[in-house]
Amino acid sequence: MNGKIGVLLKILSALCATLMLACVKGLGGAIPTGEVIFFRSFVALIPLLIWLKLQGNILSSLRTRNIFGHLIRGFSGTGGMYFNYLALVYITLADATAISYAAPLFTVIMAALLLKEQVRLTRWIAVVIGFFGIILMLSANLAASGSIFSTANVVAGTGLGAIFALIAAVCTATSMVQIRFLNGIEQPGAIVFYFSLMTMLIGLGTLAFGWTVPTSQQLLLLIGCGFFGGMAQILVTLSLRYADASLLAPFDYTTLVWSMVIGWLFLNSFPGPSTIMGAAIVALAGIFTVWSDRRQRKAQIIRSSG
Repeated sequence: MNGKIGVLLKILSALCATLMLACVKGLGGAIPTGEVIFFRSFVALIPLLIWLKLQGNILSSLRTRNIFGHLIRGFSGTGGMYFNYLALVYITLADATAISYAAPLFTVIMAALLLKEQVRLTRWIAVVIGFFGIILMLSANLAASGSIFSTANVVAGTGLGAIFALIAAVCTATSMVQIRFLNGIEQPGAIVFYFSLMTMLIGLGTLAFGWTVPTSQQLLLLIGCGFFGGMAQILVTLSLRYADASLLAPFDYTTLVWSMVIGWLFLNSFPGPSTIMGAAIVALAGIFTVWSDRRQRKAQIIRSSG
């Protein structure tokens, strides 16, 4: 029963994360990206602080012993957010979501290089297969801009959005590796709080470059971006209380389903066959990795108990 609750919370967190991006897509690039980041982080702090209060003592939850680690997580996470939001100006919600699946692939590579994690052969195979899916999606988006080798066409079309989405995936992977490091020494609430606080301050710093006074509709989208972003973080944290991360990992890919549904219903967009095929390749590679890891873990338990 607990596993089912964890899966449900994970799927809801994926829905909230997709709704957050849909709000950004709905802005259509009319609001400066730094301003969007500020609202995303500022509004997200409200449900986060309420949740931490319900958990108990807020101050003890926010106590930190590695502020430098939070700085690395904050800057890399802000970079992922910034380039992901820029990508949404040029490409569809589903395309941006699908290309973001490159982040776990980069995470495996960075974890091996930076954290010295032992990566099994099956996971390396999954990474290679996953990158074929990413290349398929990127080539489709670059080709949509005209000639892949034409800088003018790439800048003018969806190719630039695809490149921004890929850069966002690299930044997100860096952030995820840093979260793995912080998880061993910091409270989950502190990790989320200092990330939101840093991104809010970085976004606020762009005020000097000029912000736009939002209309009532734009303000609603900005608030929605922050609210759904905050709820996504809370729900994914809660899901890990009821189920193992390995069980929940495949449900990350439900974001593509949500993005296609939301894009079709509200944004009048739908991904092309290359995006769907490439995303399916990446998702299957990720699911295979989780299945292989669980199988090897069970085999180790059987051998140790025997």
